[in-house]
Amino acid sequence: MGVTGVIAITSIIVVSVAIFLQVRTLYEVPPLPEIEETWWGPREPSKEDTEIREFKINVSNEVLKDLNQRLANALPFHEPLEGAKQHYGINAHLLRSIVDFWKTKYDWRAREKFLNQYPQFTVSVQGLKIHYLHVKPKQTNGLLKVVPLLLLHGWPGSIREFYEIIPLLTAPQKDRTLVFEIIAPLVTRYGFSEAAVRPGLGALQMAVIFKNLMQRLGYQRYYIQGGDWGGAIVQHMAVLYPDKIIGVHSNMCFVNTPLANWKWILGSLYPPLIVSKELEPQVYPLSEKLSFMMLEFGYMHLQATKPDTVGVALRDSPVGLAAYILEKFTTWTNPLWKDLDDGGLTNKYTLTNLLDNVMIYWVTRSITTSMRLYSETFNKDQYSSKVASIPVEVPSGCARFSHELSTQPDSILRDNYKNLIHLTDHDGGHFAAFEVPDVLAEDIYAFTEKVEAL
Repeated sequence: MGVTGVIAITSIIVVSVAIFLQVRTLYEVPPLPEIEETWWGPREPSKEDTEIREFKINVSNEVLKDLNQRLANALPFHEPLEGAKQHYGINAHLLRSIVDFWKTKYDWRAREKFLNQYPQFTVSVQGLKIHYLHVKPKQTNGLLKVVPLLLLHGWPGSIREFYEIIPLLTAPQKDRTLVFEIIAPLVTRYGFSEAAVRPGLGALQMAVIFKNLMQRLGYQRYYIQGGDWGGAIVQHMAVLYPDKIIGVHSNMCFVNTPLANWKWILGSLYPPLIVSKELEPQVYPLSEKLSFMMLEFGYMHLQATKPDTVGVALRDSPVGLAAYILEKFTTWTNPLWKDLDDGGLTNKYTLTNLLDNVMIYWVTRSITTSMRLYSETFNKDQYSSKVASIPVEVPSGCARFSHELSTQPDSILRDNYKNLIHLTDHDGGHFAAFEVPDVLAEDIYAFTEKVEAL
């Protein structure tokens, strides 16, 4: 064999080894990291106050007077471009009608009573006051099993998203063998839950906080459910604390691993390799989906880099805050609603219910701290933990909704959720608990009964 042949064979061997090593890394499972139980609060890290205190929402008259003055003195809006609908963000005509409703028909004191209908409490966890709903089933007749369920919301939502689904989960349902005891906290930094005073509290650290919350409340094993940030946090909890999680259910199961990303690319060349024919339009062509993400994810880059800057503007203007939040309830519920003059908002929601959610951010001055979750999670410290690349081993259920921001194919989900016993598809968007509470409740019941039967 000549020199040329030796070089060729050597090159083939080197390339083959390199490819083998690269492919092997796609399947490697990182070690489970140890996440410190950091003290996040403003007080000294002495012995923590473990008392659970009852809580009622009671906003001062001064806060409401200030809000009304700001709404009354709002500057005139720029007129929208002809035929723009919602394509440049929320349309000024739509926003004007929302603000008029807010000023003349929305009654916070009445809504305060509505929001206080469920038992609420606060408790200190790792130095932070956590506010949560705790709703127990009223009647089980001793025949139904009561199972604890931790519900976690995301951004720009709040526990307000759960008010319609809670009665469905805590009241006995026909032909069901169980009923839920609901623990629904406001994610730290959001609403009436306290914000951290030092950097580093990302989604991974929140998983630790909510594990400790459930432990403080006396639950050794329980179910968890979430969407958006709630979905990310419950996934982390399932990875970090499998001995405590009976089952994890999410309406936004998401996989972001090197293997998943390679599969996405391969599927763009030949979709049947990755996705079923029925689901293909929600996943491919990849160029369309990436364009959609570029169009809709500008907020994410802003909040992951300069949350405090945009927070100043949103904290100073209730009209600006409503515009920023409610735009997401248009495009994330159904992207086609951008073509509607009214943004489609009242197709699925009422203005009263939507403004409840906006008000929780306004009266607690929490929009800035809520957005910091992006900057605290999308950074090298969080990525270096590689928790997202560790498979979930506990029984898992994923409810996919047709207008979710990103649809995950079965094959990719099963790579990361090793015990995926429940996978369903429904019509609906990003805010499933708020938009279609009956559908999501049924899905949670169906998943939980499968787990209980194991």
